[in-house]
Amino acid sequence: MKKTTGTDRSITRNWRPATQAVRGGTWRSEHGETSEALFLTSGYTYDSAQVVANRFAGEAQGMTYSRLQNPTVAMLEERIALMEGAEACRTQASGMAAMTAALLCQLSAGDHVVGARAAFGSCRWLLDHLCPRFGIEVSVIDSTDNAAWEAAIRPNTKVFFFETPANPTLDVVDMEYVCGLAKAHGITTVVDNAFATSALQRPMEFGADVVAYSATKLMDGQGRVLAGAVCGSEQFINDVLLPFQRNTGPNLSPFNAWVVHKGLETLDLRARRQSENALEVGRFVESRVPKILHPGLASHPRHDLAMKQMVMTGPIFAFLLDGGRQQAFKFLDALELVDISNNIGDSRSLACHPASTTHANMGEEARAEMGVLEGMVRINIGLEDPLDVIEDLGRAFDIAGV
Repeated sequence: MKKTTGTDRSITRNWRPATQAVRGGTWRSEHGETSEALFLTSGYTYDSAQVVANRFAGEAQGMTYSRLQNPTVAMLEERIALMEGAEACRTQASGMAAMTAALLCQLSAGDHVVGARAAFGSCRWLLDHLCPRFGIEVSVIDSTDNAAWEAAIRPNTKVFFFETPANPTLDVVDMEYVCGLAKAHGITTVVDNAFATSALQRPMEFGADVVAYSATKLMDGQGRVLAGAVCGSEQFINDVLLPFQRNTGPNLSPFNAWVVHKGLETLDLRARRQSENALEVGRFVESRVPKILHPGLASHPRHDLAMKQMVMTGPIFAFLLDGGRQQAFKFLDALELVDISNNIGDSRSLACHPASTTHANMGEEARAEMGVLEGMVRINIGLEDPLDVIEDLGRAFDIAGV
């Protein structure tokens, strides 16, 4: 493989994220292809037995097995790390593979993790069920309460885990405070940045140690593949995460990596345009519903903090209807343009009922504590003309009696 300027850190570190998303981590073969090559191979051949022995011993560079390295996947990892401002990145088979690996690679029985109450349902499952099963202690707190983070610290606390904005309540965490508090106590912060991506928010600039992603969402952006990523220091990625990953195997396929490459090329454009559209649609929705949860609107309790931490506030928001699940279902069923789907970050506008989908496995009491109520609807605003989306929502509101 011939490496181009896209992998020369002395050059790429001066590029801005939108340029890195298109050019960063570019390798070219002897054919000089412009698009990233797709290497659909599980294994590799070697010129001699000593060559492969040296590679497995870490004494020589080169591929050994696609559970460890693949050229297409490695290009994507370089590109995501550049965009994130991280030293290194390892991709995973899905967003939840990334979250699981980012936690379990560094936690053992007897350790303690503090997690945000408001989180994607499967992330809460990791905290509520998986970690305790292996003797890892867990405290779940209101992530918007700075004092709660400090109060939750124990002598054995190893990790703070949160997402901001949170799914689906759009809670915004004060990253500078929480990450600073963690560093003062020798605690590692793991931030789920899937709602924003590095195009809109870079948690490491606020002190985060590890940033994890569902690249299925905005990074791909077109609902095509599952993918995940974990970014951090070279020491964390190579010494802590890699031994876990190489032996448990939650690796991203080369084809899915190639698809995400194509998504990243338009990430900056899509994220910004969808954020603009979501703000316009959000203003309309705010005029129709009892409560809206949109960090880009002044009505959000942490609007100012969101504006400080984010370039723009993303395509996703939620709102509450007084009529509970029945009215929410009636509204969703009345949509003609917007699809009912539990995916987010897509270029198409999508809406869902979190209490019966993404957070159904949590139970009613846990959902209520988090604020995922029966009348909540979460919506992802896509690249359609926002006026068409507004007309569709308005018609559905009328039918649902909102």
